[in-house]
Amino acid sequence: MSNYRGRFAPTPSGPLHFGSLVAALASFLDARRAKGEWRLRIEDIDPPRCPAGAADTILRQLEAFGLHWDGPATWQHDCNDAYAAALERLKAQGLAYPCSCSRKQWRNYSVYPGWCRHGVQEPDKPVAWRLRSDLGLRPVVWQDRLFGEQRFDPAELGDVVLQRKDGLWAYQLAVVVDDADQGISDVVRGFDLLDNTPWQRQLQHAMSLPVPRYLHLPLIIGEDGQKLSKQNLAPALPEYDDAVRPLLHAALTALDQAPPRELTTAPVEEQLSWATAHWKIARLRAEAYHQAGVVTL
Repeated sequence: MSNYRGRFAPTPSGPLHFGSLVAALASFLDARRAKGEWRLRIEDIDPPRCPAGAADTILRQLEAFGLHWDGPATWQHDCNDAYAAALERLKAQGLAYPCSCSRKQWRNYSVYPGWCRHGVQEPDKPVAWRLRSDLGLRPVVWQDRLFGEQRFDPAELGDVVLQRKDGLWAYQLAVVVDDADQGISDVVRGFDLLDNTPWQRQLQHAMSLPVPRYLHLPLIIGEDGQKLSKQNLAPALPEYDDAVRPLLHAALTALDQAPPRELTTAPVEEQLSWATAHWKIARLRAEAYHQAGVVTL
């Protein structure tokens, strides 16, 4: 077993769709090609967005496509103490501050203007905790495995929320703590999360955490030009074998891996065996979006 450890980390706000399959498949193949581990993390830190049964559906869908994870699945709802400890570390360094501002108050700004950096504007109101993006690691530079060198000034992205006013943890803090705690060496995910990386790199730097390698994948768009997503009502992945086989082949094609046509109806184990042996990042096109074409679910 190599030192590679990847992960797939879906939010159980609904079933997986074809875009989710492409991301999960790329992460899985990258780990298996490296003879590494592939972990599953259920990112359920926002309970109002996570209907009952959605996580179970995701697990069944992954199993149906042969994407078997290593070790037990982990759940973010079990990690409150770790997130709280991380926030306390950031507070002690002066990198996190309370903020009473509402989105409506700064709606005329492209990013939050930092009004509460030096004191809460409305002390009688609930507060969120934000990251001081103007301090710490700047600029943030990293080498994406597909898109090459990336350079951002996080201050231009604004002070991201770490803990919401309702006490729920925000994605940026949770994902950084989880990746470090789980020893994740490689993050493979969609291009829509590329501009989240600067905040995550700042947090990793501030807390002296390991830095994973990043591979951001082109997003899959449908024939209507919209990104495939739950919000855009992308169809749920099937769980029955006759539909799974051609869809897995379509996902390999969307990843530019050029699977042989005769694999279209082959069992998922055979398709994944071929795909693992032939997985090459160099085949991926470095562009933000891929047209999915006609995908029948």
